[in-house]
Amino acid sequence: MLLSSVLQDLNYVKIKGDTNIEINAVAYDSREVIENSIFVAISGFSVDGHTFIQKAIEMGAIAIIVEKDLQIEGNITVLKVKNTRTALARISSNFYHRPTEKLNIVGITGTNGKTSISYFLKSIFEHAERSVGIIGTIGTMINNKVKKNKNTTPESLNLQKIFSEMIKAKTDHCIMEVSSHALNLDRVAYSHFNTAIFTNLSPDHLELHHDMEEYYQAKAKLFELAKKNNIINIDDDYGKRLAQKVQQYDTKLLTYGIENTADIYASEIKYSANGSTYMVHTPRGNIEVKVNLPGVIYVYNSLAAIACAYSNQLPLEVIKEGIQKLEGIKGRFEIVYQKNNYKIVIDFAHTEDALKNAILTLKQHAKGRIIVVFGVYADAGESGTDKRRAMGQVAAKYADFSIVTSDNPKDQDPDLIIQEIIQAIEEESGTDTYDAVVDRKEAIKYAIDISEKDDIILIAGKGHETTQIIGKTEIPFNEAKIVEEVLRNKNRLLEI
Repeated sequence: MLLSSVLQDLNYVKIKGDTNIEINAVAYDSREVIENSIFVAISGFSVDGHTFIQKAIEMGAIAIIVEKDLQIEGNITVLKVKNTRTALARISSNFYHRPTEKLNIVGITGTNGKTSISYFLKSIFEHAERSVGIIGTIGTMINNKVKKNKNTTPESLNLQKIFSEMIKAKTDHCIMEVSSHALNLDRVAYSHFNTAIFTNLSPDHLELHHDMEEYYQAKAKLFELAKKNNIINIDDDYGKRLAQKVQQYDTKLLTYGIENTADIYASEIKYSANGSTYMVHTPRGNIEVKVNLPGVIYVYNSLAAIACAYSNQLPLEVIKEGIQKLEGIKGRFEIVYQKNNYKIVIDFAHTEDALKNAILTLKQHAKGRIIVVFGVYADAGESGTDKRRAMGQVAAKYADFSIVTSDNPKDQDPDLIIQEIIQAIEEESGTDTYDAVVDRKEAIKYAIDISEKDDIILIAGKGHETTQIIGKTEIPFNEAKIVEEVLRNKNRLLEI
């Protein structure tokens, strides 16, 4: 592709060189540069791409995009832009022939619920015989094959390549989790969203956004990108605020909820240990829906999916059957062992709001104790301490017994993280309601060892993840397999 085509609609100043040259690839990592590439130098948090320009040229880059004044020698085309991150998004979209304009893209943002909404929608669209791709926390799915993502929302270059691959695979719909970090860093800039969905907002990632207002403003950016529909949870305080904001946009607003008057709402909700049934009300009529995941959070998440499918003109009967076809989601209230009333459940709950909802959902139908195994992944600064304390307080208030352990401590001291959590537990409920076990595998084993026949063990925080990051090392860590191994060894010991 000609460089001039790659640069279409990009504001830049030509420092030197020719734009009428052939470009074979785009890169923002000098290690991924190939012959005849355009290299975009991004100023990152810890690494500045401008310092790798010479390396990129040695690897074969013939055009460089910069945002700083630099002297670059040789027969190289050099272009300056105001923001290289935004430029990367525009260039990537052009290089892959603007693939998002050929897809029905649904973007989902909020603190909790994004993954389950994605899978509800996938089930509905597939029941309607539409092909679906997913980009999100669990990975990228094309033709039901999953590849792991480095981030929930990949960098713009990787993202546009994924969209292009979906087009080649004849995918109709792309359902995408959009993180606040990605919105702030323009990873989804120049992506054509037909629909944006807002779930809820509670404290998370405040090491990146500093406070809830900044976090909200980052999430709100998605709704400026939607071309047709904005779908918002009106029961959430930030959702109410967002709904007022988007009324000024030239898109259709569709609200959903349970407690407040909404366009799509649930009534006659009946909860059980295995799921819920409710009557969903829409402007086109009402229909009873069965959800195979327990708790009010999955009523909300299914409502969001219903609202999106409704806005895509799918019949209510198809929507109902699509919701009901979804039997479960890996790492989302996943029952990995059950015998009568005794259960071991794995859930991704990694915020205080999600942990509270998970415990209360289990408590409704529990015959014995709720034993929670959880930690808090590495967060920096005051926001990290605040989150640890908040998670500790939730566990102390709602669980019968907590086993505090490591999540992904990374370079932080896991003992310090645990100490901050248990300090909050002690202040809330004393010293006899928890134990601390740093090794997460040993913590799971300990929970099983102390549990009794009617207890429910909730292993919270990692959900679908199959690795743990300690220091700079990522080690295999599959909680479902660990539970299976512990139970197998325990049964063997009992037989002896």
